[in-house]
Amino acid sequence: MTLKTSITKYYLIMEKRRLGTTDMEITPVGFGCWAIGGANWAYGWGSQSDRDAVEAIEKAVELGINWIDTAAVYGLGHAEELVGKALRGLDEKPFVFTKCGLVWDDSRAISNNLKAGSIRRECEASLKRLGTDCIDLYQIHWPNPDDEIEEGWHEMARLQEEGLVRYIGVSNFSVAQMERAASIVPIASLQPPYSMLRRAIETEILPYCEQHDIGVIVYSPMLSGMLTGAMTRERALNLPADDWRRNNKEFQEPRLSANLELVELLSRIGKQHDASPGEVAIAWTLRHPAVTAAIVGGRTAAQVEGTTGAADLALSEREIAEIEAYLASMPA
Repeated sequence: MTLKTSITKYYLIMEKRRLGTTDMEITPVGFGCWAIGGANWAYGWGSQSDRDAVEAIEKAVELGINWIDTAAVYGLGHAEELVGKALRGLDEKPFVFTKCGLVWDDSRAISNNLKAGSIRRECEASLKRLGTDCIDLYQIHWPNPDDEIEEGWHEMARLQEEGLVRYIGVSNFSVAQMERAASIVPIASLQPPYSMLRRAIETEILPYCEQHDIGVIVYSPMLSGMLTGAMTRERALNLPADDWRRNNKEFQEPRLSANLELVELLSRIGKQHDASPGEVAIAWTLRHPAVTAAIVGGRTAAQVEGTTGAADLALSEREIAEIEAYLASMPA
C-alpha cells in the first residue's frame, strides 16, 4: 500500500460533528475558499492558479473533508465558479456553504446590502455559479447595514421555505444581533473569526452559541497563514501589493516577531504528534466545546495535505498550558 493510499484511507474515517440543530454531520475541518478567489479584488491574497485551486478542492474531498465554505464576494464570484467546476468532477459531493450580503458594482467596488431583493439576487447568482439547485448552508456574511438585519433575515427564511437553501446561518454577528435574528427564525450556525491570536469570541459569543445549540464554524484559525509554519519574516515584510495582509498588524512589528516565536513553539509541540504548526493552531480552536469545526483555506493540494491532520489532533493539557503561557507574554 502506498503512503498516499494509506493517508487517504486514514482520513476517510475522520470523525464528524453535528452542526447545531441541523441534520448535517460535518468533519472538524472544512475547505475555505477565501484565498482561491484570486488577486483581482479588494481582499485578494495575490495571484492564484485556477488549476491549483480546483486540485486543492479535489484533494480536500479525497482526504475526507465533507464541506466547502465559500462566499459570493470571494474573487467577486470567481471562488464560487471554481467550486462549481470542482464539484462537477467529483463523484462524492461535499456540503456547500456560501454567504451573501456583500455586493459589487461594474467598477468592482464592494458594498454591504441586506435588502430582501438583493439577497434573493445574490442567492440566484450563487446557485448558478455553483451549479446546484440548493445551497446546504446560506449565511449572511456581515451584519451590515445593521438596520437591515431583520429584513435580510426574513428573506433568508423565505429562501429556506422555498427550498433554495437547506439551512441559514450568520457570520460575524454579535450576541445582540443573533438574538434579533433568532427572534424571527432560529439560527443554524455562526461563522466567527477565532484563533489563538484572536480570542474575543470566548467571552460572550461562544457561551451563547453553546447555550442555544448554534453550530460554530470558525474562520482564520491559522490567522490568515501566519501560524502555518510557512510564513517567514522576509515573506511577511514583502507580501505582494495585491495581498491584503500587508496592512494587517499581525504581519508587522512588534507582533510579527512574537508571532514567529509562537510558530516555533507550535512546531515543537507539533513534532510530538507528527503534525505541522498549522495543524496545532487549528486543533487549538477545535478544543473549545462550543466550536463545531474550523474553516481551513488551501491554495494548493499540498497545503491541504499539510493541515487536514488537525481534525484528529488532541492536544494535552500540558501543551495547551504551554501555549497559554506564551500567549500571555506577547505584546499587545
